[in-house]
Amino acid sequence: MTTGTDTTGTLDEALQRLHAHGPERLGRLTNHAPMAVEALASHGQARAVHRWLDRYAPRLEDFPAAVAPVTAADWREALGDPRRAADWIAHFGRELEGRPWRAVLAEWWPRLLPGMYGGSTHPVIRVGHAVRTLLGGEPSGPGGPRLAELAHGLGYWAARHRPVTGVTPLPGAVRAADALDAVPLLAEQTGGFPDRLARVTGLPVWAPSVADPDAAHARLTELVRAATHRYATHGHGEETMLVHAATAPNAVLRTLPALPRALWAPSLAAAWTASAAVTAMYAPATPVTPAPAGSLAPEEVFARALAHGDEHVIKLTDTALDVGDAPALAAALRAIELSEPMG
Repeated sequence: MTTGTDTTGTLDEALQRLHAHGPERLGRLTNHAPMAVEALASHGQARAVHRWLDRYAPRLEDFPAAVAPVTAADWREALGDPRRAADWIAHFGRELEGRPWRAVLAEWWPRLLPGMYGGSTHPVIRVGHAVRTLLGGEPSGPGGPRLAELAHGLGYWAARHRPVTGVTPLPGAVRAADALDAVPLLAEQTGGFPDRLARVTGLPVWAPSVADPDAAHARLTELVRAATHRYATHGHGEETMLVHAATAPNAVLRTLPALPRALWAPSLAAAWTASAAVTAMYAPATPVTPAPAGSLAPEEVFARALAHGDEHVIKLTDTALDVGDAPALAAALRAIELSEPMG
């Protein structure tokens, strides 16, 4: 599969086009376009980026109005206030103009990580896509669309910052797949993401003693693989929201190489909580047996996701190709089967 930084300029054009729009629409629904177009460009589909974006464009809203600048003195008060999205994006734009992007990310990652559950985990996913692009090729200077995309992702995360508290540790398992199977499902799986998240009171413990950075990377890779595979058998519980059980931890995994190694183990813990919480909130009690991917190559599976067009299908397929095995490809095909195509 062709992967890597887009060199055609198409991704930069798309990001510039998107930065005139806000991170959400209708006050709560995430703008998925920056993540989807980055996935398309990363998998050799740059020629399809603007066509896909033209179809998605009716869902975009204007960039929100600013309230007041975020400052070093009051950033804690502004954290988690969605009305301050424009202020936060501007703040990170200023930060990235004057400092290396890795330094800004390293400073803010531990501040934002406890609240990665706001915005249905979309902010950290957007950051993961932005970081993958930056890791693929350093920007030529400040003010470019790829650095601006990181500012938009971090700003969205700060505005939607929401910690998870009061969760009782429950008996877990050694393997990530078994720990996900041990997650107790909500008795009442109704309402939106914030309502359901508030009802998550207990999650299994998994990999609690991991402190070595390399071990944390290995366990996070295991979690992404297990959550992706699990979508094939459990995605019918909620075909859209269960995507995030895999894509949120994968966004963290993609970001690790840009972070100080001391932050890798805390990142694993936060990613596990996100994947387990999404599982509790949306997974069905009974799995199904998915159809195998057969002889389909990864390129063929991604082409099918592009033809389908749904942004969550594209993003799960992007993660499935990172995992790279047959059960992951089967999960991507299951998402195509379950989800409504883009209109």
